[in-house]
Amino acid sequence: MELQQMRYVIAVAETNNFTRAAQRCLVVQSALSHQIARLENELGARLFERTSRRVRLTPAGAAFLPVARQCLDAAERAAAEVAATVGEVRGRLAVGLIPTVAAVDIPTVLKKFHQLHPKARISLGVGASNELVEQVKQGEIEVAFLGIPVTARPQGVLARELARERLVAVVSPDHPLAGETSVDLRRLSSEVFVDLPAKTAGRAQSDLAFTAAGLTREVPFEVTNADYLARLVGAGLGVALLPPAYVAGLTGLVTIEVTDAPSRAEYVIWGRESLTPAATAFLELLGIGPE
Repeated sequence: MELQQMRYVIAVAETNNFTRAAQRCLVVQSALSHQIARLENELGARLFERTSRRVRLTPAGAAFLPVARQCLDAAERAAAEVAATVGEVRGRLAVGLIPTVAAVDIPTVLKKFHQLHPKARISLGVGASNELVEQVKQGEIEVAFLGIPVTARPQGVLARELARERLVAVVSPDHPLAGETSVDLRRLSSEVFVDLPAKTAGRAQSDLAFTAAGLTREVPFEVTNADYLARLVGAGLGVALLPPAYVAGLTGLVTIEVTDAPSRAEYVIWGRESLTPAATAFLELLGIGPE
């Protein structure tokens, strides 16, 4: 059983097509098919059901796939650890972040990291804070940047607080509130809101503030993407509460100070298990190395 055979199986499983898998792996299709057939003979089981219309995993293939991924990850980690002993950082660096992260200039940091460690591979994923915490705990990503209520703290991971900021209200230029310099939550509670989905960390910042003030609000528009949330506000569909550093990069919206605004804390988090050399180097670059 060879690592290359495992790579081929993963490619076919992810593309559901032998031709596309061969293109991804930069080999001719006959060579890829031959290696998978050899592996199936060695295992004594078919990994894929092949028809003229589709390719899909068999039960044996579904059982083999996660283990194959673990083997490839372990092989890559081993190579990265050996390279680190001679001062070379390589392997994967998987970073997750919320769309509104502002405490760190992520593109600039990643550019510097790539310049220092060109053999490391960087993957960047965007998601909700609660999802990112789970991904770090499961080892799917190494480092993540979150925004959560100041009353909370990431659980089950190592964390460092980066910044705190009070949210501001944003409205379209023709909104009745656009001429105001400041408002309070009671005034805002009568407005229609555009916000992130219920029970997400980004939504909780505002929900907790209104609840603590004994107020309720109407949120008929829920959006998973902060950029599109801002577009809905710009179209006049409602009001939103957003971090000021994020709002500074938007156009076509009016910002209003909220006198009793909720606050959020931004964190960088990483797993409790031993870090890859790439993740360690990334944290060191931020000046917030592992504890």
